[in-house]
Amino acid sequence: RQECAARGEDYERVKLLEISAEDAERWERKKKRKNPDLGFSDYAAAQLRQYQRLTRQIKPDLEQYERLKEQYGEALYPTSDSLLHGTHVPSKEGVDRMVADLEKQIEKREKYSRRRPYNDDADIDYINERNAKFNKKAERFYGKYTAEIKQNLERGTAV
Repeated sequence: RQECAARGEDYERVKLLEISAEDAERWERKKKRKNPDLGFSDYAAAQLRQYQRLTRQIKPDLEQYERLKEQYGEALYPTSDSLLHGTHVPSKEGVDRMVADLEKQIEKREKYSRRRPYNDDADIDYINERNAKFNKKAERFYGKYTAEIKQNLERGTAV
């Protein structure tokens, strides 16, 4: 590093000159293989990822933008003194694009939510859905302690 600095050369560049093409390719493949998606960390990060994904998909209408720029001039870029609230009327095409985008989001969301299969053979020990969930939770926490009592009740040998 000191020799390169004395000669006025970039150390990183000199170091890369000594690496073979095969090693460089292998290193690039390894770098690509790493998954940049860390998965779910918190809701704020998930919301930011979705926002960035949705804004990347938006295709701006540059012709419409140029027309508005010619029509309004400097008033198109609001300042703290401008009162533009309620003056903008979205175009029919823009509303249709937004509706199509929202429908696509809803459709994608429905793919990921799955209905849990209903078991017809299971014993019915509930009066409504809320009670069924409560009974499942109680069974999960206290099932191992009450298993013998349930068996005795079913046999009719309970004391």
